[in-house]
Amino acid sequence: MNPKPIDREDPDRLFTVTGGRSRAHESAFDTVTLIVSECEPKEGMQSEHVRILRICRRPTAVVEISASLGMPVSVVKILLCDLLDTGRITVRHPSSASDARAHSPAPETLKQVLDALQRL
Repeated sequence: MNPKPIDREDPDRLFTVTGGRSRAHESAFDTVTLIVSECEPKEGMQSEHVRILRICRRPTAVVEISASLGMPVSVVKILLCDLLDTGRITVRHPSSASDARAHSPAPETLKQVLDALQRL
């Protein structure tokens, strides 16, 4: 059974979830940063932390975690900082644009794929 998403309009609940914090570590996470769980949830953990660890058994983007939890990205980033600080998650930053270009297919290959798709 999926727990009910947190009401984005309930600032008291979000305040409680974050322990009153309003900011995550600067530049710790981007919305497309991939998060991976490094352990199973432990008894007594905050329920949102447990849900994040379960969601991130496979690499999951911050924005996807936010959508799954029904929480604003800013709140999710604060929760992720808690998990990162305790070593419960690993952060995988997306490759830079120059790295992506270095590993991109050749333009001729892309043209062949486009031609094949158009023939379908």
